[in-house]
Amino acid sequence: MKVWQTKEQLTDLLCSLVEYPSITNSDEEIAIIEYLYYILEDRDYYKKHPDHLKRHPLDDGRQLLTALVKNGEAEETIVLLAHVDVVGVEDYGSYQNLAFYPRELTQELHKNSSDLPKEALKDLESGNWLFGRGTMDMKAGLTVHLSLLEKAMNGEFEGNLLLIAVPDEEVNSEGMLAALPALREIKEQEGLVYKTALNGEPMFSKYPGDPAYYLYTGSIGKALPGFLCYGKETHAGEPFGGLNANLMVSYLAQEMELNEAFIERVGEERTPPPISLMQRDLKFEYSVQTPQAAVAMYNVLYMKQTIKELNEKLLLAAQRAKAKIINHYHHQASYYLEGTQTSAFHPDITILTYDQLYKEAVERYGEMEVERRQNRLVKLRDQGDRDFSTTLVQSLASLCKDISPMIVLFYSPPFYPAVSSHHDPMIQHGAQTAMDYARTHYGEELEVVEYFTGLSDLSFIGPTSARSSLTDLTKQMPIHGNGFEWPAEDMESITMPIINVGPLGRDPHQWTERLELTYSFEKLPKIVTETIHELFKA
Repeated sequence: MKVWQTKEQLTDLLCSLVEYPSITNSDEEIAIIEYLYYILEDRDYYKKHPDHLKRHPLDDGRQLLTALVKNGEAEETIVLLAHVDVVGVEDYGSYQNLAFYPRELTQELHKNSSDLPKEALKDLESGNWLFGRGTMDMKAGLTVHLSLLEKAMNGEFEGNLLLIAVPDEEVNSEGMLAALPALREIKEQEGLVYKTALNGEPMFSKYPGDPAYYLYTGSIGKALPGFLCYGKETHAGEPFGGLNANLMVSYLAQEMELNEAFIERVGEERTPPPISLMQRDLKFEYSVQTPQAAVAMYNVLYMKQTIKELNEKLLLAAQRAKAKIINHYHHQASYYLEGTQTSAFHPDITILTYDQLYKEAVERYGEMEVERRQNRLVKLRDQGDRDFSTTLVQSLASLCKDISPMIVLFYSPPFYPAVSSHHDPMIQHGAQTAMDYARTHYGEELEVVEYFTGLSDLSFIGPTSARSSLTDLTKQMPIHGNGFEWPAEDMESITMPIINVGPLGRDPHQWTERLELTYSFEKLPKIVTETIHELFKA
């Protein structure tokens, strides 16, 4: 039985998936996995092989789904990777109640077309685009993967397909991290050989109005460095008696935000510059005492450079900020303090990595005492990864406040390794197959790009492209060993070549998110089908 093959059938399936408002960490993120299980368990294949369809629990009560379709005794298996979660819909404004109803939202936008930006309006008027949260990122890719799974049930492929549908890609990738041991277990139980992982993340435009079509042979890396600024508190009536942490973090923002020094170039590709994802002081009650500590975290993307090289750039930015902070303090003091007046406080700023701060604390109090304090914080933890990472750093800084003011560099999850199969002969053959098929049958020109810039769960199963020691990261990550462990062994056991061939859409994570239907649901399934055939032959 074929129910997920035509453009109309796939559009219906997409709408049924989008209607689950599976925002990360919501109950609907659990419900959509149940729905996927429901629509698959009724298929004849899974009635005969119920053990090939499984839900796997995460520690927090969420779940992921694996759906294996075996072709006889074949061992070679292509993994289809998709995530079911989406970002929130606050940006939809008056359209928020329609964000998860693509047909109704698109119809409503026709009535209020003046609300749309020029490019979105052009797409709307073409009649071939569907608007709504998750239509592009990435329930269209999941829809295409379900159609491929259906083909496998009908014996179309030479090998096996294994669909992995995970939650939480948009926040911490906890779904993919939980999928690693599941992939390892299925591989061992079923005697599989993982040939490649095929992701269905959508194409990302390189610039507004970009008309090009892309496929990807890798996925960009992401680090989340943070800076704890630990100042010296003072009364607001004596502003030159200390150093405000908010002033410190503001100069760091000037040195980090959109800084071109962090742009990495590989061939014709380049990473976007860093951008702040969080900045705030750590004073939670009102008083006229200045904030003692503040924190900022930055999205830093990379391709081939190492964590050590990133650290050097981050510490240089902190050094530049330090000079400007001290200059600002003295410049303003020269206006306020007159004649023989001087400030008893003479600011200097110590710049440390988390590892250096930890060693400073151990030198003062001993390793047992430092570990006792950290274990106590772990036991009482009621914060997410980023806030708890900050708490661990701030705790050590308070033990070493005699060296303040200080700026401390640390890292927090999530971390995405940069991965690439760009030079893998099999992936090159698969990419060429997709390009040739698209050109010959549809007149579409697909362009191969090495790094998918939108971040993806391929980072956890693909070959890493940066020659970087993981310890360069983990020793600067306070939460590592304190409730978070990097799954290096599981990742190593299932590393496989990767490729991303996905649908056409625009404006991910914006209220104008939309999917183009003809390429995505008429052409793409056939392009990917032909690519899978060739990957099995390679």
